[in-house]
Amino acid sequence: MANERTLHRSLVERWVITGTLVLESPAHFGNGDADPLTDMPLLTDEASGKPLLPGTSIAGALRNYLRERALGYGKAEEADTMASALFGGWRGDDDGAQSPLIVFDAVSKTSGFELRDGVAIDAETRTAEDKKKFDIELLAAGTTFPLRFDLLVSQPKDSQQNDSQLLRNILATALSGLQEGEITLGARKRRGFGQVVVGEWQVVKYDLTKKDGLLAWLSSEHEWKTGADIKTDPKIETALGANLLDEDARQSARLVATFALDGTLMIRSGFGASDSGPDTVHLHSPRPTKEDPEKRAAVIPGTSWAGVLRGRAEKIARTVSGDDQKLARAFIDTMFGPSEIKTGDENVRASRVSVRESMVEQVDSLVVTRVKIDRFTGGAFESALFTEQPAVGKPETRVTLDLTLRNPTNAEIGLLLLLLKDLWTGDLPIGGESGVGRGRLKGIEATLTSPQGEWKFEQKGDQLLAPPKAETLETWVDEFNKMMKKAQVAT
Repeated sequence: MANERTLHRSLVERWVITGTLVLESPAHFGNGDADPLTDMPLLTDEASGKPLLPGTSIAGALRNYLRERALGYGKAEEADTMASALFGGWRGDDDGAQSPLIVFDAVSKTSGFELRDGVAIDAETRTAEDKKKFDIELLAAGTTFPLRFDLLVSQPKDSQQNDSQLLRNILATALSGLQEGEITLGARKRRGFGQVVVGEWQVVKYDLTKKDGLLAWLSSEHEWKTGADIKTDPKIETALGANLLDEDARQSARLVATFALDGTLMIRSGFGASDSGPDTVHLHSPRPTKEDPEKRAAVIPGTSWAGVLRGRAEKIARTVSGDDQKLARAFIDTMFGPSEIKTGDENVRASRVSVRESMVEQVDSLVVTRVKIDRFTGGAFESALFTEQPAVGKPETRVTLDLTLRNPTNAEIGLLLLLLKDLWTGDLPIGGESGVGRGRLKGIEATLTSPQGEWKFEQKGDQLLAPPKAETLETWVDEFNKMMKKAQVAT
């Protein structure tokens, strides 16, 4: 009997960490079912009916963040790492230890909602594919969730070992991903949804080896609670008294480019327009601020960015490879994810390209009336008068593309540079009605960061200021060209 009791955890400390998670972009935490109103509804708490962020989703995101820092992107966890130390054994580890961290469900206190519709675009015709339209319910930016984590520290097996400090270092490193916005949550998080941030943390320490600490813990959820050691700080490492781990095996290339809007932009909003308003309106999304809690901003969704970039990337690849559609699509699929997922395919991998949702800053709106012309008579087509409200660019209008490519190769970065050129010169429009001149951009400045260094571009009048060592970038474009041509010869 005595031997069995020694297997139980002897807790010496309990750390309670709380914070408020704020959505910086819309997010979808789904229930897996469709309903009569929308194809992809939100998950709600059964008791209160409010939006729910499951603790399993939070724990999974934190564990994945630690795993990627330790092993790199796309690597399976098959050995003891800092992730397994905090979250217990990995999948397939039958002897794995129990997690010392308790992650609570989070029920939203303040929330807003928005509906968006999506559609798959045919790369050949640039029109909507048949039966590929859907709508999705989203939590609006500004929605908050109260987070809570309990860290249980057991009596160390070795008197020389400080389990408390080690676990706090690992936990602080994981939570710093939420703090710095490096962790995204929910569906389509690589297409701009689920960007989150935590502004301030509160940490309470209960020393369970002392009477006062034990009483403080037992009374913590009651009105007659006693005092406890409480620390509040914007930095989780300071509040926890921890040190962030230096280990980081992740490799990525990041492209941040700022553009002016040359003319108008139209990405249709499928919801929210009244019958008395324009027939089509550019997409606006809630972006509350302290000064204006009801603010709505014109946006370019990450799905729109990814869609136009993927379509043009495949066109470039096909051109270089001699119009070999199979070869070009295979190359693009390794970057953007599979264009089609077959049932039962266990080798499907997510997109390595992540694109953030962009706000269109300092932009106007204008209602435009248009009419369809009868090609036979040259007159107005009957019952074909309609109005639109696109976003209209001004000299100070700015749009920023923020793209990250995980585990990049030089050839893939070369392709990104070709895509940047097309956006920069206005050759690659974004959004709808590109045939009538909408969606054209003009490059202002861009920064490309890769494991090999950083390069900055700037447009000064009619002159493009190239960065030092620009010849390196040219070699990467050449590598892309050679790879596609060699593959063509091999086939």
